[in-house]
Amino acid sequence: MIKGFKEFIAQGNALELAVAVIIGGAFKPIVDSITKVIMTIIGQLIGQPNFDSLGAFSLYQDGSYTFHMATAKELADNPDGFVMPGTIVTTVINFFLIAVAVYFAIVLPMNKVKERMAKQKAEEEAKEVTDVELLTEIRDLLSANAAKQ
Repeated sequence: MIKGFKEFIAQGNALELAVAVIIGGAFKPIVDSITKVIMTIIGQLIGQPNFDSLGAFSLYQDGSYTFHMATAKELADNPDGFVMPGTIVTTVINFFLIAVAVYFAIVLPMNKVKERMAKQKAEEEAKEVTDVELLTEIRDLLSANAAKQ
């Protein structure tokens, strides 16, 4: 049983996954700061930095079950007494901001590097003369010299 576990851990995939998790954890503060900056800009444009209080409501108020939209004062006094669907909106926006940041900061540059490397490799392979081509060229030159004499 332990032998199987050692083999699993020694595989490249398990080690790569562990490294990816560690790097992902270290990358989180960078993504959080980018998200905070973008959310602050959004907040300055539309008036609030997050959407947590958007559409906050209560189904129970003053001893009866009635639908009641929360006011800013009520939310400030008792935020736990209200259902806040705006937190979902904030989370979805954060997700998309993180996805965009990761795409433009990591994925896009890596794809460009891979394209450049593939192009260089293709050019090098095109320039490389194989042994057979080289020997054929030498044979043709020797034949041409022999025909002249």
